Amino acid sequence: MLFIFEVEIGEGYSAEQYAEAWVRASRLIQQAEGAAGTRLHRCIGDPRRLLAIARWESKAARDAMAGAPQAQIREIIDGQAEFVSVRILGEFEEAEWRVDPPDAQ
Repeated sequence: MLFIFEVEIGEGYSAEQYAEAWVRASRLIQQAEGAAGTRLHRCIGDPRRLLAIARWESKAARDAMAGAPQAQIREIIDGQAEFVSVRILGEFEEAEWRVDPPDAQ
């Protein structure tokens, strides 16, 4: 399952500052049962817009973590609230199949 959201960086703050907090929170979140990785992408042509993708083994695993986040995770997320706006794009199923070129890694 993919949990996808968009982050818009406010004036006077940078994507690099947000990314530092993202990494700290992600390290903790990835310890939760069912966590399967995260990625953060910068928008081409708009460096103040980021796309965040968190992979989970299931929606239930993600909901369990979100329902009882560690205080340390909550502190990191809350510390970013005044600098960024977050818009949840949704929860998506993993592709049932995917086709990669033979040389893809």
